[in-house]
Amino acid sequence: MPQNAWLSVLALAPIAIVGVLLIGFRVPARRALPLAYAVTLLLALLVWSVPFQVVAAASIQGLILAGSLLYIIFGALLLLATLTASGAVAVIREAFTRISPDRRVQAVIIGWLFGSFIEGSSGFGTPAAIAAPLLLSLGFPAMAAVMVGLIIQSTPVSFGAVGTPILVGVQGGLDAPMVTDFLAGQGIGLLEYVHNIGFKVASIHALCGTLIPLFLCAFLTGFFGEKRSFREGLQVWRFALFSAVSFTIPYVLCAYFLGPEFPSLVGSAIGMIIVVPCARKGWFVPNQAWDFGPNETWPAEWTGVLKPLRAQATRAMSPWLAWMPYALVAGLLLISRWPTLGLRDWLSGISFGPSDLFGSGIGQQLQPFFLPGFFLILASVATYALHSMSSAQIRQSWSQASRQLAGAAVALVFALPMVRVFILSGPDLNISGLESMPLTLARTAAALAGSGWPILAPWIGVLGAFVGGSNTVSNLMFSLFQFSTARQIGVDPSIVVATQAVGGAAGNMITVHNVVAAAATVGLIGQEGVLIRKTLIPTTYYCLLAGATAQILITGFGLNSGTILLVILSGVLGWAALRVK
Repeated sequence: MPQNAWLSVLALAPIAIVGVLLIGFRVPARRALPLAYAVTLLLALLVWSVPFQVVAAASIQGLILAGSLLYIIFGALLLLATLTASGAVAVIREAFTRISPDRRVQAVIIGWLFGSFIEGSSGFGTPAAIAAPLLLSLGFPAMAAVMVGLIIQSTPVSFGAVGTPILVGVQGGLDAPMVTDFLAGQGIGLLEYVHNIGFKVASIHALCGTLIPLFLCAFLTGFFGEKRSFREGLQVWRFALFSAVSFTIPYVLCAYFLGPEFPSLVGSAIGMIIVVPCARKGWFVPNQAWDFGPNETWPAEWTGVLKPLRAQATRAMSPWLAWMPYALVAGLLLISRWPTLGLRDWLSGISFGPSDLFGSGIGQQLQPFFLPGFFLILASVATYALHSMSSAQIRQSWSQASRQLAGAAVALVFALPMVRVFILSGPDLNISGLESMPLTLARTAAALAGSGWPILAPWIGVLGAFVGGSNTVSNLMFSLFQFSTARQIGVDPSIVVATQAVGGAAGNMITVHNVVAAAATVGLIGQEGVLIRKTLIPTTYYCLLAGATAQILITGFGLNSGTILLVILSGVLGWAALRVK
């Protein structure tokens, strides 16, 4: 076997360990991730010849990143505990019941639309950390709430955090002489090229994302319904598709006319404006509302250790006042990240942390006033006055949030160091001259695929998101590789890079530390593998359709691999829709 093939097998080992243990054997992440981290360390030190000080620096960088995530998780937990103690959750539950008592409709509005709005303003896993606790407080099983929060981490992700995955990930990844020389020959600049890629990303996402609300509803009823019937989820198909296009149509138009900063923000906001009144009037909604079975019939794995407080409001509270803290979070996130307001640079500029660990050049800064955790905590504090909370209620909410935070810490303090060592194993940091572990895997896959590479390109995006934890990191890591591979096989690089970005977004549904973080917000630690087994299905669908679409955009319809894959995928989805119970 050639050396690169052996190296690819070795580089795959940490990912395989996580996948096999979490998904295959349902081992909790707190046990699987320490083993994967140990294997990654050995590979980095003994095979990739990464100096010990670099491995140590990468590990500490990962720990600092884990601290950032725990900060966000704590903010989400605190906001939930605060709103429950103030009685706002009871009011929100009643308000949603008045919009529609149907849990499928509630999941689409909160997950698909409100979650996408939070993704557009904040990104980096925040939607699941906000949507999952809110759904839990409305009476969803903890596992169902997390699943909803993770599945919607797909279509809006490429334009999350005001376009960061495109503007930082793709643009930063393509900022290289190879690309600038190519673009000079085309007579266009990098910014214009990235804008063009962003429109293609939105177009592919819109096609793939149209079925995501339907997946969400079918999974909700099939996995968590009293009858375990996927068909009960498909019965809401009109509302699911209506909600999908209410978001994706303005989303694509925004990408074309305004650029990559606004598609998720504007698309989801317009979607909520359209969908919520229609749901209130019962348009496109089935006549018979669907709900979960009695709580006492739920399997133990559905519920976490988090038990929301049952305190009621001490005074009458309007739905608008109950929702105000969530609106405050969304507004603060939007204001803090809007480029032209100037706050983004100021807040992100307040940072602390090492810049050069052990002389390796590796550092990591914490931005305490820019991370979403700060705004979640700020909204919680504002709620004390807004909802006239007593000191006993405030102490109770802080106590509950603090107790629940510990569950996520064990898994994250191994997940993030593993990821950073895995990524920082390239020739600029090792003494072997070998390419980094993720790039080694990608090059082997490209060599095997040849001209059929566009079909596989989304999976490299998934790989980057799985090990890097975000679409932005995935795009930074692999955009230039995707561009180079497309040039080598003689196809349009912008399509292949766009497909990379789409795959990187879909990969957020199964990213380990996203799953751990979202599960922690509802007290569901130890069930990460069960969740990934569920979200792996829409991730696979997303990548297959994105790959087929990319191949068809390049070669056109006809007797080719893209068209064949599209026909097969359509047939499988149609068969499943007709045969499921």
